[in-house]
Amino acid sequence: MEYNNKQRSMLKVLMMMMVMLMMGTQTHAQLSSDFYAKSCPSLFPAVRQVMQRAVAKERRMGASLLRLFFHDCFVNGCDGSILLDDTSSFRGEKTAGPNNNSARGFEVIDKIKSRVEKLCPGVVSCADILAISARDSVILLGGPKWSVKLGRRDSKNAGFTAANTGVIPSPFSTLNNLVNRFKAQGLSVRDMVALSGAHTIGLANCVTFRNRIYNETNINLSYALSRRKSCPATSGSGDNKKAPLDIGSPTRFDHSYYNQLLDKKGLLTSDQVLFNGGSTDSLVKTYSRSLNTFYRDFVRAMIKMGDIKPLTGSNGQIRRNCRRPN
Repeated sequence: MEYNNKQRSMLKVLMMMMVMLMMGTQTHAQLSSDFYAKSCPSLFPAVRQVMQRAVAKERRMGASLLRLFFHDCFVNGCDGSILLDDTSSFRGEKTAGPNNNSARGFEVIDKIKSRVEKLCPGVVSCADILAISARDSVILLGGPKWSVKLGRRDSKNAGFTAANTGVIPSPFSTLNNLVNRFKAQGLSVRDMVALSGAHTIGLANCVTFRNRIYNETNINLSYALSRRKSCPATSGSGDNKKAPLDIGSPTRFDHSYYNQLLDKKGLLTSDQVLFNGGSTDSLVKTYSRSLNTFYRDFVRAMIKMGDIKPLTGSNGQIRRNCRRPN
């Protein structure tokens, strides 16, 4: 088909408009570490001050906030939906299976949000505050630093049903299940093993590791016996009694977790499957030998996880209160 000069000119204009539209969409959805550089320049120190007090008061809080970010991102993307309370129109994610009686740290997010709202009202999203608090948690517990990407907006709804569909890997997961759950979020096997290293901090409830310490065989016997002292075999008895995920350094963000797996001292089934004669054994060995390699891969995976389906542009909103939609 041949075109005259007028038609060719119109085609060029249309093509340019399409390219500009595509570029605009990509730029709109782009997260960046300097997103609030002009609109809220004091954001990072404001978050850090609240975080420092919270972690100084209870070092476990760092692990809790890091877990909140992970559970937020795996359910419909990093949109702050996990922070929402129940309303008359939807049920929040806080009482979904993976979060019920275990997700915590919401009061710290509330304090950060209140402080930030006084400095920059209506500017910074709860989703971004959660992302920054997760990064600061790692730093305050001795882990690596990185520039956290920002520009997310907040969801108007929660995903209670989605949170209960198994998108968040359970502590009883097989290796294949872990690989598939992370793959569904665009995360590689290497990302999965590195992010699992977040279990170098924090505690777990007896109900999540009871079966492992009483019934599994790929476990160090003396370790299992020591855990049984505070976790009764009977279901319903002592379910919420806690044990550290990393007995070597439970409040320091290091690579002790991987050395623990080599000794068959993974607390959760989903921990030990990473080193159990399978495809991820070599990565566990690598991270156990090299703290720097673990830090590098963990940071890359955290940034990648933070990119999961963010709401940007005119999507979502900037909540004034992280617990409810505007």
